[in-house]
Amino acid sequence: MNKQELIDAVASQSGTSKTAAEEAINAVFETISKTVAAGDTVQLIGFGSFGTGERAARTGRNPQTGEAIDIAAAKTVKFTAGKGLKTPSIRRERSNDRVARDGRRRVVCCRITRSTGPDLVRKAESRAV
Repeated sequence: MNKQELIDAVASQSGTSKTAAEEAINAVFETISKTVAAGDTVQLIGFGSFGTGERAARTGRNPQTGEAIDIAAAKTVKFTAGKGLKTPSIRRERSNDRVARDGRRRVVCCRITRSTGPDLVRKAESRAV
């Protein structure tokens, strides 16, 4: 979903015009941006938190020459998902490519089908590629 699709969805769900929905969404984005830029955290209960993070200085390599270069420390924006976004209705999938004994690649997928408290029920699939 892009910004225009978000504006259309908000306008239809709230029963307002697209112009009013766009102004409201722009105001929310601007307020979050200014607050995080000032170093504060924006916490939306059930949705998530926007805040700042620190990236430490490190040594990297120039991919063309292989020469070691120093990369300065930096501040970044981070988002931490809240409990409302971590519901079982959102299916998280991860897949790993594995090589079977016969040399053929196999794809193994784990799907979280439902959450029962701290225990997760998973189904694994394996198919030849």
